[in-house]
Amino acid sequence: MNLPNKLTILRMILIPVFMILLMTGHSYISAVVFVAASITDALDGHIARKYNLISNFGKIMDPLADKLLVTAALLCLVQLGHAAAWMVFVILARELLIVSLRAVAASQGIVIAASKWGKLKTISQMVAVILLLMENWPFGWDGFPLADIIMWIAVILTVISGVDYIIKNKDVFKG
Repeated sequence: MNLPNKLTILRMILIPVFMILLMTGHSYISAVVFVAASITDALDGHIARKYNLISNFGKIMDPLADKLLVTAALLCLVQLGHAAAWMVFVILARELLIVSLRAVAASQGIVIAASKWGKLKTISQMVAVILLLMENWPFGWDGFPLADIIMWIAVILTVISGVDYIIKNKDVFKG
């Protein structure tokens, strides 16, 4: 097993660690674990591309690990009252829609690569989660709701990226 795949597996192992820490009141430590897991996302893709270590395992498990990490964080944040359930629903609905689109495309031998909108969406979601976990620290001056603003941006980018994927891949539904 190559290093990018090991990083993907590490990210998946960190998910329950993150959740346990967060749900037992250790939000700052859980934020550190979330950041570490998020960094493995950037690292595994960079290493895989740079050293030509792209594998079928990585193509499937890397995006799954990303979605599981963000989903776990968002669901915990809803449970704790730090994120709006409707916003998380929009994000999860888009994820399920695009996963389904990719599955249909794969059955037709088509690979749908990540778009710039999809990457911006992922980054904005991860930043929003980190700010929510850190309760806006170090940006929490005078009650400025930076985490809420970034969460709104994440939801907007989630919708834009979902629409972008559907428009660019509408032919998949014709098959």
